[in-house]
Amino acid sequence: LELYAEVGGIFKPGNKLFKKRQSYSKNESIIRIDNSEFYASVKSSKSKLFNLITSIMPDLKIDYPDAFKKWNDYLLNFDINKSTPELPVTTSETERFFITGRGVYTTYYDVKNLEQRLSKYSIRAPFKGVLTEANITEGTLIIPSQKLGEFIDTSVYELEVDLSKEYADLLTVNKPVTLTNLNNTQSYKGKISRVNASINAATQTITSFVEVKDAKLKEGMFLEANIEAKQIENAIEIDRSLLQNNNQVFIVKDNTLDTIEVQPVFFTDKKVVIQGIPNDTKLVSKSIPGAYKGMLVEVKE
Repeated sequence: LELYAEVGGIFKPGNKLFKKRQSYSKNESIIRIDNSEFYASVKSSKSKLFNLITSIMPDLKIDYPDAFKKWNDYLLNFDINKSTPELPVTTSETERFFITGRGVYTTYYDVKNLEQRLSKYSIRAPFKGVLTEANITEGTLIIPSQKLGEFIDTSVYELEVDLSKEYADLLTVNKPVTLTNLNNTQSYKGKISRVNASINAATQTITSFVEVKDAKLKEGMFLEANIEAKQIENAIEIDRSLLQNNNQVFIVKDNTLDTIEVQPVFFTDKKVVIQGIPNDTKLVSKSIPGAYKGMLVEVKE
């Protein structure tokens, strides 16, 4: 969440310093701008509304006795230090025309507009999170439209993943995803939260977003996502280095190297999934320097 100022004023110090990595609870004040001058104008407008309604009470008592009580109760419950309550509901057209003609509604909505603007002098945390960017310090002058910082929710993250368009029909929301760091020392559980409805014309890929929650995660980390797109029957996964000429692998037959043709069905950066390996075939599991068809080898059990 990028924090911007909609009003101007002096940044008042709060209970916590406005610094990077500072944490805030939900609804806790992050930024407080000095509103003393504007607050006085709001109270002045409220006073005008109160005086305006008070001035029409004698006419209401004479011409609209049925409406007098609700407007009198409104004045009795009117507190200039609290949010302005909604005006009483008119029960007749003549009463509504009278109230409108005296400018009560116009004054009331002017007050509500000022109250709404007054609330912008304080920015509260919409969720529990941490400041990742702080562009101002306490005591400085804030101007409208100025970027103040960035605030993130550390309980949930999203990873953007681009996949080939051929998997577009296999990506579904809430599909489980396994994520790992680049060193493959940590793993996390996530799920697909959104899938783009269009395909990137330049790369012919489709973008999906993976939602993941873990206290160990930090913003900006690189992760790899393993998404189960579909199941392939009668297939195995081997190192890409074992694939020869894109469609052959070495096998051992009577202590002699031989090659058989296979059908690659899926590639990753290090692995390849192949089909076409007969049962009980002795497949070479590690690269042999200088290997060739007919080479004598010894199998270690």
